[in-house]
Amino acid sequence: MCINIRAAAVSVLALFPIMAFAHVGTDGGTHHVLSFTEGFIHPLTGMDHMVVMVLVGVWSAMNIRRWWLAPLAFSGLLLIGALVGMAGVTIAGTEYIVASSLLGIGAMVALQLKLREAAGALIIGAFAIFHGLAHGAELSHSAVALSGMVIATAGLHLIGLGIGSLVTFSSTRYQWSCVIGGSSSLLGIGLLAGVI
Repeated sequence: MCINIRAAAVSVLALFPIMAFAHVGTDGGTHHVLSFTEGFIHPLTGMDHMVVMVLVGVWSAMNIRRWWLAPLAFSGLLLIGALVGMAGVTIAGTEYIVASSLLGIGAMVALQLKLREAAGALIIGAFAIFHGLAHGAELSHSAVALSGMVIATAGLHLIGLGIGSLVTFSSTRYQWSCVIGGSSSLLGIGLLAGVI
C-alpha cells in the first residue's frame, strides 16, 4: 500500500517539473537576488530546497528529543554555504548533492531513522552547506537578501516541526512517515535521473 501511495505522489509531482528548479534566475545566471523579499521567496521557488527544509523539521520532531538541533545546524551551515557561494566559490555537482539530500533525508523520515542527535545534525548540516552554495551564488553580496533566505528557511523548519509533531501523535504514524519520506525520496531520485 505504501508503494502505491508513493507512486501516485511522484506521478503528481512529475506534472510540475518547473517547480523542481532550484533557483529563481532562469536567464542564464544574469538575475540576482537583492531584496529581503526576493531572498525570502528564494528558498520557496525550488521544490527540492523547499521540501528538504520541511523534511529537516519533520525528522527532528519525530526522532530526537532536542528537536531544535538539526534545524539549527541546517540553518547555520546553510548560511555558511551561502556566504561561500556569494564569494564566488562553486563546487561541481552541487545540484546533484541537493537532489541527493531529498533522497537521504526522505529515507530518514520514511524509515523513522533514529540517530544520535549529533549524528543527525551532522548529516543534515552537510547537505545544508550545498543548499547554501546553490542559493548563495544568486544573492549578489546582499546581506538583506541573505537574511530573508535564512528567515524563510527557519519558517520552513517550523512548518516541518509542526507536521512531524502531528505525525508523531497520529495513530497512522508509520503510514504518514512512509508517504512523506518516500515521496520526497522518489522526488530526489527523479531529479537525479533527470526525469523531473
